[in-house]
Amino acid sequence: MTGPAPDAVPDAELLARHVAGDPEAFAELVRRHRDRLWAVAVRTLGDREEAADALQDALLSAYRRAAGFRGEAAVTTWLHRIVVNACIDRVRRRRPTVPLPDAEPADPRDAHEATVTALDVRAALDRLPEHQRTALVLVDVHGLSVAEAAAVLEVPEGTVKSRCARGRTALAPLLAQHAPGAERNREADPGVRPVQGARPTTTEGGRA
Repeated sequence: MTGPAPDAVPDAELLARHVAGDPEAFAELVRRHRDRLWAVAVRTLGDREEAADALQDALLSAYRRAAGFRGEAAVTTWLHRIVVNACIDRVRRRRPTVPLPDAEPADPRDAHEATVTALDVRAALDRLPEHQRTALVLVDVHGLSVAEAAAVLEVPEGTVKSRCARGRTALAPLLAQHAPGAERNREADPGVRPVQGARPTTTEGGRA
């Protein structure tokens, strides 16, 4: 009699099998979740080589720390937490790079604007306190729910909501400075004051 198919085995059981010495259990766990963990690392760091190194560090850490998994959260949440922490460690050691568009736009001006926008967003995020930046990256960039982000960060859901709200409030004026048309509006309305002593232009009838 054969056992259940690998995909039918719960994540927690696979982790338990790994701790018990099953040489294939952890590899199956990685196979299931690697794509999403990879996406988290890439979006957080903005650099594929850095993301690959961070993911490798995180998976090695998870492999070694599996015996400490307490089952208080889902295995996927536990894995996300380890990956996020590995990325944060790398962000602390260097300023993040900015990914360029994968495809070249038809209009070179679009490529320039896309790159400038990426630089603006990355620079603005980098000015936030780390706890606000991390919450925004998880919720607004990766699309995690508030509950999932709270589990990853090991804080109450209200804390995640507060950090996101404060982060968005802080980002708004920073990004508004570089919004499309902002520069053109400043050029169109430079705020030039009348020259001191200049006479106003008169209209017919002698009124200004």
